[in-house]
Amino acid sequence: MLRVFRGVFIPQKSTLCISCADLVQTWMLVSICVRIFTYLIGREAAFADNLKWMACANKGFFTQISTLADVQENVMEYLHVLSRPKVIDQEHDVVWTEAYIDSTLPQAQKLADDQGRVLMTTVAMPVFSKQNETQRSKGILLGVVGTDVPVKELLKTIPKYKLGIHGYAFAITNNGYILTHPELRPLYEEGKKRRKPNYSSVDLSEVEWEDRDDVLRNAMVNRKTGKFSMEVKKTVDKGKRVLVMTNDYYYTDIKGTPFSLGVALSRGHGKYFFRGNVTIEEGLHDLEHPDVSLADEWSYCNTDLHPEHRHLSQLEAIKLYLKGKEPLLQCDKELIQEVLFDAVVSAPIEAYWTSLALNKSENSDKGVEVAILGTRTGLSRTSLFVGAEQLTNQDFLRAGDKENIFNADHFPLWYRRAAEQLPGSFVYSIPFSTGTANKSNVVTASTSIQLLDERKSPVVAAVGIQMKLEFFQRKFWTASRQCAALDGKCSISCDDETVNCYLIDNNGFILVSEDYTQTGDFFGEVEGAVMHKLLTMGSFKRITLYDYQAMCRANKESSDSAHGLLDPYNAFLAAAKWIMTELVLFLVEFNLCSWWHSDMTAKAQKLKQTLEPCDTEYPAFVSERTIKETSGNIACEDCSKSFVIQQIPSSNLFMVVVDSSCLCESVAPITMAPIEISQHNESLKCERLKAQKIRRRPESCHGFHPEENARECGGAPSLQAKMVLILFPLLLLLFLR
Repeated sequence: MLRVFRGVFIPQKSTLCISCADLVQTWMLVSICVRIFTYLIGREAAFADNLKWMACANKGFFTQISTLADVQENVMEYLHVLSRPKVIDQEHDVVWTEAYIDSTLPQAQKLADDQGRVLMTTVAMPVFSKQNETQRSKGILLGVVGTDVPVKELLKTIPKYKLGIHGYAFAITNNGYILTHPELRPLYEEGKKRRKPNYSSVDLSEVEWEDRDDVLRNAMVNRKTGKFSMEVKKTVDKGKRVLVMTNDYYYTDIKGTPFSLGVALSRGHGKYFFRGNVTIEEGLHDLEHPDVSLADEWSYCNTDLHPEHRHLSQLEAIKLYLKGKEPLLQCDKELIQEVLFDAVVSAPIEAYWTSLALNKSENSDKGVEVAILGTRTGLSRTSLFVGAEQLTNQDFLRAGDKENIFNADHFPLWYRRAAEQLPGSFVYSIPFSTGTANKSNVVTASTSIQLLDERKSPVVAAVGIQMKLEFFQRKFWTASRQCAALDGKCSISCDDETVNCYLIDNNGFILVSEDYTQTGDFFGEVEGAVMHKLLTMGSFKRITLYDYQAMCRANKESSDSAHGLLDPYNAFLAAAKWIMTELVLFLVEFNLCSWWHSDMTAKAQKLKQTLEPCDTEYPAFVSERTIKETSGNIACEDCSKSFVIQQIPSSNLFMVVVDSSCLCESVAPITMAPIEISQHNESLKCERLKAQKIRRRPESCHGFHPEENARECGGAPSLQAKMVLILFPLLLLLFLR
């Protein structure tokens, strides 16, 4: 192993200089292979010989920096020395960098976010001089050639449609840091998107944190090929909901790079793929419908090879390819065949939605606003039942609504959640906004479409609607007042003041409440005692989650912006204050201090809230599917609180009726607020800090070459006075006499 020491600074003391030399000799005796680069700052040449000996004896380089102009020219000499072994070996090692965020060229804008920024990696290699006289002495480094590669380009070889609904691909570096992963969040929101301080060094164990023993991570760092399985907890809907699944991980190294590639497949998805055949004419006819769209982040056709294709959307490219108008287009024939099949099979639903819209136009109650269909090939069909300008949620299915459209990382949220429900059942939810209130005025409902088979039942599509929240709540209250009694009257109803009625989903969020302001809140925050009881009874279970990419607010002292202009005066005044305080401290110690530290000083320092990286722990809640109905009583301080919970058939919803006469305020509410681990779980933080992660060194190392001419190790510029300059003063002195 070769060690490099740079910038050895020798003070103006000969004893220290001797000790440095002794240290170098000690290294040489114990055969520690080092390179030492020494620099002498200034015109003094007294220590030049010692410094040059240290550099020459250790295959380094000595430079004297006499003027400011020497800095740029001489400091970088170490590059030529370090390049000598590579030049002699004729090795042009290719280097790949960690992932970083940068702006893209116009032709790559479709890979970037709304601000034109994308994760990239740079591949580069050195360029050396091959002249024989310089190879063994200087090894001149002429420069570096390289290119920037968007990380998403590396994953285009893995078609998303073959990974299933929850499947994804990811890559890490030789140090275990994430190159790309669906859970990587390099930016954070605070007025505008900003880079996190440590976004380029997020470890795989921080997103695949269920792998406590780092089995998957270590195997990938060591460039192995294999398979690994574990139960995972994937958060969705801005971290408010969780999907518990078992993932099978397949991993291998990427040849010619320091990276390793992994693919995660969720059990039950991605194992079987349905194939169908239709004619090109049939498929093209149904692709022409205006309600059809495709996932632009999927690679149906490669539109990057030729400049004239870069402006095409994927749907436009497919049409040109099938019509034979662009023979240079390269497309995935298997995927396009399935797209044509999905277009033909799903075409009748457009006529069905059109008939519904026509019938609904006669009715003023337009509660359902959007209908959506998505298939396993990224094909979508959308129908609006109201004008685009009348939509309650204007962002739904737009390009910025990443969670609800097909993209390179995942299927839409309403599609994924529907796939985890039992066949034939609907999943209802209120979308969470990015704001702190998390309030929404719409409800989304979706269900999956499966090919029912005894051996395999792949989810081939999902269909859903988005409706007004007020419309959905009105339907619920109407249904809750209908009873099976002969006279149609209910012995007790939600209109009674003695009970509170709620409609919650399988994650415990309120969709309907008598208090409209509670809509979208977590049920445990409103009825803490009832939620505690449901957890105890097993109707719901708590799942602990971790976020190792969180940003926490911290208070920091900051000086007033105008205060910095007065720093010289403040320094003088502070010194004067200290002297005067020392003189009269024994007389008026306390009064002086209270007067001296006036509000003028306090005003200069202000507390400023900033966001800093942190690790957090937070809960999520999931209902138990096997429990359809249950009731219970809660013993409070001076009363007993009763409740009944019942699942709504063929849905993920539960109706909860709670006795309102007993408040049971002694039981604290249950919140989902994240807790910083350093303040809550010190043992976990210490365990993570103590754990030494495996890192892998680069495969090639050119530390030293036996043919290298290490005698070319620099020198000091000549500082000896010329004879003319010495004699001239003497002659001048004699002449004046």
